[in-house]
Amino acid sequence: MADEIIYVDIGEGSKRVLNNIKLYVKLLAKFKNDTNMNDLEAALSAGDLPKAQGAAHTIKGLSANLSLTELYKQSLELETQIKAGNVNPDQSAKVKDVYAKTLAEVDKVIAQNE
Repeated sequence: MADEIIYVDIGEGSKRVLNNIKLYVKLLAKFKNDTNMNDLEAALSAGDLPKAQGAAHTIKGLSANLSLTELYKQSLELETQIKAGNVNPDQSAKVKDVYAKTLAEVDKVIAQNE
């Protein structure tokens, strides 16, 4: 199925806002404008682990609250690695990839519910 949504758990996400799909879609639209992924990439490139941890933590929290389940899992793993001071570049790349796929699905969800 070409339009299958796998990175955004719409059912769970809308439950978090008392099944108010319009509010959920509004929150997803706000998520699209969040800059923490850019902050995360810049901090990792600069070796600024405290700043990277903060950005990863925020991405993890936003994705949990919006039921962006795969992004939550991957950002949790990255945050854990940052805390340990041992960041696997593959994990960083995976978070970036899942983030991009999640944003694409967010666009679909918004379009389907406008």
